[in-house]
Amino acid sequence: MSTDMVPIKPKPEGLDKPYVGKIIKAMSKVNVAVYRWTGGLLGSKWRVGAAFPWGVPVLLLTTTGRKSGQPRTAPLLFVEDGQNVIVVGSQGGLPKDPLWYKNLQANPECEVQIKRRKRKMRARTAEGEERARLWPKLVAHYADFASYETWTDRVIPVVVLEPVG
Repeated sequence: MSTDMVPIKPKPEGLDKPYVGKIIKAMSKVNVAVYRWTGGLLGSKWRVGAAFPWGVPVLLLTTTGRKSGQPRTAPLLFVEDGQNVIVVGSQGGLPKDPLWYKNLQANPECEVQIKRRKRKMRARTAEGEERARLWPKLVAHYADFASYETWTDRVIPVVVLEPVG
């Protein structure tokens, strides 16, 4: 499906309210805990919005907090591109980049868990032609990314996670 054929949804009322980020953070913590506890048996599929009812895969991305130095884990939708894993800093179309992305900008070394498999990876932001090639692939995977792009003034980061070693 090309991105020009994806139906764009109107921005929900109240998306920019401070409590929305808190709700996302709380839901993410629960998702991470369940995912880890079950080795991805539960929590490894996102079945909301364009992903309903079949779901799209979720990974756990662990970064190093840029201020705390502590590990921080976020559940993210992803696609594979050869050996690389591609994630999107959409944060549901909120106006600010997600904290995990800011952490990767400060320290690109990270760990990815897909189901029970963990891998050390290094992150970089896709730019130019590479981003232009990946964005339609991401929208085809999860059509709501196209709506999120219209809900924010920022350029939504497309992040390439490359295996280390």
